[in-house]
This record gives sequence, structure tokens and C-alpha cells, in this order.
Amino acid sequence: LALSRHQVEILRKCRNDSTLVDLMSVTGRSDRTKFRNQVLNPMLDAGLVEMTIPDKPRSRNQKYRLTDKGREWLEKSK
Repeated sequence: LALSRHQVEILRKCRNDSTLVDLMSVTGRSDRTKFRNQVLNPMLDAGLVEMTIPDKPRSRNQKYRLTDKGREWLEKSK
């Protein structure tokens, strides 16, 4: 799986639960929809990050965290 520099930074940030706004600040993006579609959703689909409230994807309390697969990916890429 080839990740962009920003996606790798997001993985590192997701070691701690992080909000969408926190993750967007890593990439310097301001458009939530584009960020979700282009950056975050591919990482969710790949199983590298997960939602803390999966049954409410649009919750204002939603955060994202690293999965075991994401942790393994970071370890391998060091």
C-alpha cells in the first residue's frame, strides 16, 4: 500500500485519538469533504485507521485512531 507523505503523518498523529480537524491541520487542508474523500476514506477502507464511534460517522465527538494494521505499517516503514 503506497501512502502519501500526508497520510503517513496522519498515521503518526492517530497514535492518539484525533479529531477530523486535528488531522486536517496536519495536511493544511480546509475542505472537509475533499479531505474525507481523498485522504481519510482510503485509510479507513485499508484498515489503517478506525473511527472511535463507528455507528455515528458524522458525530461531532468522532475521533480517529490507529488500528493494529496501521501500527504494523508504521513499524515496517521506519
